[in-house]
Amino acid sequence: MAMPVKTPGWVDEFRAFIMRGNVVDLAVGIVIGAAFTGIVNSLVKDIINPLIGLLIGGIDFTNVFVTLRGKVFPTLAAAQKAGAVTMNVGIFVNAIIQFLIVAFAIFWVVKALAKLRQPPPAPAPSGPKAEDILIEIRDILAKESH
Repeated sequence: MAMPVKTPGWVDEFRAFIMRGNVVDLAVGIVIGAAFTGIVNSLVKDIINPLIGLLIGGIDFTNVFVTLRGKVFPTLAAAQKAGAVTMNVGIFVNAIIQFLIVAFAIFWVVKALAKLRQPPPAPAPSGPKAEDILIEIRDILAKESH
């Protein structure tokens, strides 16, 4: 006779934890966020930065850097290939722009979701009940008959 294997108590707790709605929602959010990051990176790198660069005189942000040690290089790629120590200001600016775009997009998504989740408006207060109107009419007629 085979002895049944006893499952440790923490396994059931873990299963309940994983299957809670919040954890599943978080996992879905992380997956969508990772996919959204690729879109935002392309938006910043391929569309916004060239437009900003054009507006401020053709500067390519990815090549805005300061060489801290070593000779001066024309591009960041050349400096990195030569092993120069650089402060990559342009890449940092790209990261800030990406953050602002993500924050802006999330703001609108949250705003739209909040609008969808608004509770239905409270019903307009109804007028007086028929019984109250009849009592009022009765009282008025009683006053007029005296």
